[in-house]
Amino acid sequence: MTTTRAIPTTFPLRLIGALALDPPIYEEIEADTRATGQAMLVVFLSSVSAGIGAFGWGSGSWRGILFVSALSLVSWAMWAVLTYVIGTQLLPEGQTRSDVGQLLRTIGFAAAPGLFRIFGIVPGATLPAFAITAVWMLAAMIVAVRQALDYTSTMRAVAVCVIGWTLAFGLAAGVQFFFGPTVS
Repeated sequence: MTTTRAIPTTFPLRLIGALALDPPIYEEIEADTRATGQAMLVVFLSSVSAGIGAFGWGSGSWRGILFVSALSLVSWAMWAVLTYVIGTQLLPEGQTRSDVGQLLRTIGFAAAPGLFRIFGIVPGATLPAFAITAVWMLAAMIVAVRQALDYTSTMRAVAVCVIGWTLAFGLAAGVQFFFGPTVS
């Protein structure tokens, strides 16, 4: 059951709802075309957080931080495109009706847990920060996809997200391998 709110939730409350994996918040974000800029801000800040957090892995240069931030942003974009294609073309349900904007808004907010990757800058916290946020972002993405694509099956949303994430991760790893800075 979806809940309709009379007054749109504020940006900070949307962030909290996205972090809490709250389906009605994702439904609200899906329906609010004005939330597109907010969603893109979340993705951008999450990517910058990854760049700063990766400093803990020894990417201790501005070039390394910028590269990881850009790679994170490109990875999210690849995941978004793959999710749209897989979710609407390969694995849709009968009632699946979604446009690119609806999906981008919801999965943009699903990047909210990535904001915590910034804590990777703390010595010894890099791996836990990135591992925890990766799982959390995947869970948020599943909720976002289920809501945006009007799935009745959470398992279908899991399949769409895991397939897309695996492909995007592989592509990002390839980019990192061939073009990334070396860690010294």
